[in-house]
Amino acid sequence: MAGGLSADEEHALQLAGAQAIAYRRSVPDRPVTPRIGLDEAVARFRTPLDEDGIPAEQVINTLARNADDGLNQMSGPNFYGYVLGASHPVGVAADMLVSAWGQNAGSAYETPAITGMERAVCDWVINLLGLPDDSGAGIVTGATAANMAGIMVARNALLAAQGWDVEARGLFGAPEIPVLVGDAAHSAPIAGLRYAGLGAERLVRVPVNAEGQILPDTFLDALNTCERPPLVVLQAGQINSGAFDPFAEIIPAVHEKGGWVHVDGAFGLWLAAVPELADRLRGVALADSWAVDLHKWLNAPFDAGMVICRDRAPLVRSMSARGAYLPDLTAHWEPADSTPELSRRARGVPSYAILRHLGRKGVRELVARHCRLAARVATALGAVPGVTILNTVHCNQVAITFGQGAVGDRQTDAVLRIIQQRGKVYPTHGAWRGRHIIRVSIIGYATMDSHIDRLIDEITLAWQQVQGSER
Repeated sequence: MAGGLSADEEHALQLAGAQAIAYRRSVPDRPVTPRIGLDEAVARFRTPLDEDGIPAEQVINTLARNADDGLNQMSGPNFYGYVLGASHPVGVAADMLVSAWGQNAGSAYETPAITGMERAVCDWVINLLGLPDDSGAGIVTGATAANMAGIMVARNALLAAQGWDVEARGLFGAPEIPVLVGDAAHSAPIAGLRYAGLGAERLVRVPVNAEGQILPDTFLDALNTCERPPLVVLQAGQINSGAFDPFAEIIPAVHEKGGWVHVDGAFGLWLAAVPELADRLRGVALADSWAVDLHKWLNAPFDAGMVICRDRAPLVRSMSARGAYLPDLTAHWEPADSTPELSRRARGVPSYAILRHLGRKGVRELVARHCRLAARVATALGAVPGVTILNTVHCNQVAITFGQGAVGDRQTDAVLRIIQQRGKVYPTHGAWRGRHIIRVSIIGYATMDSHIDRLIDEITLAWQQVQGSER
């Protein structure tokens, strides 16, 4: 049908919806891990392209069938790896509409409905996190892009304050920008420093305590050596311990130096939405920019994150593709003025749907529940002989190790292999405080106490199996 859908195309859409529903229904009962390896998966899909096309229905059926046993059930309640959200069904439903609508969300003029929803998401998230209501924000792919954008904004503002227009003149000949980060910083802001031309090796790494938190006195000593206003990157949620840097002690001192504080808050910043947990981030709202994921604790479908800046002007100067000048600012933002993309899907729409569905109460319950469940895992496993919990549970992260020293590292690796091979739960690996660890990240929207029971049982059983094999 010219300008509409053919019968084959319409059937393909219906079939895809039915396949999606069937898959999500089955996720809790599936082994979490894929049942095939990469070589087999590549062989299935990497075939010569046919000269003639095939019917749309056949494409969808073949795609779903060939992918089925090569998927990790990341959307299920038993996935605990990499701090990944589980794609809330309401967000998935909205994401289907996003693809059907086919809107390029880079222009408010062409896509006013999308911009309206994304503006609402920015307003709601900023308010939920207790950040300044008039902050500027942009919806990006995730915290890696948000950290990159926030660091570029900081670079712009710090150099502009010294009379250097980096958007026009570049970095050649620009004043130096001292960069201070904690020694346990995540790789994402380090990558952002590279992308912004500030380098990964010239930064000053400040010592941290056993939880990965910057030591205030040591930080102040490093700050006092800065001859120019610095860029300081702090953390809300260390990847292994979930800990928070001492924002209230550090940020005012940086501002006294004329510096900029950027906070990598990919998942930990969401604790600010929970009144009984918010004090763990005391002072975080004093910062100048923040990076936060929407596809982590909000459980939006991939990919979605936000860069938030107290002052919108340098955000627009850094991100706008209109040129290296400040465009006229109105109450109606141009999406491309706050992100590094001119062409992008309407990735804020699923977050809009999830926030409308959950409300403030639902967001608070989600975050609080996961933090409670993490504490429960640490308490239960910490009581098992030979098991050590390496972190205080600050939020949703639990770092677990087994045995002692190098032998214990091999045992920890063996425990993780057994757990992942059994496929009933799926934590992932890491390294922390000189030890190999199993890292449990509790962040899926559907994870409840019954799933934590299974997790504890699976880890305990695997540890017993490793010990038994060594006798």
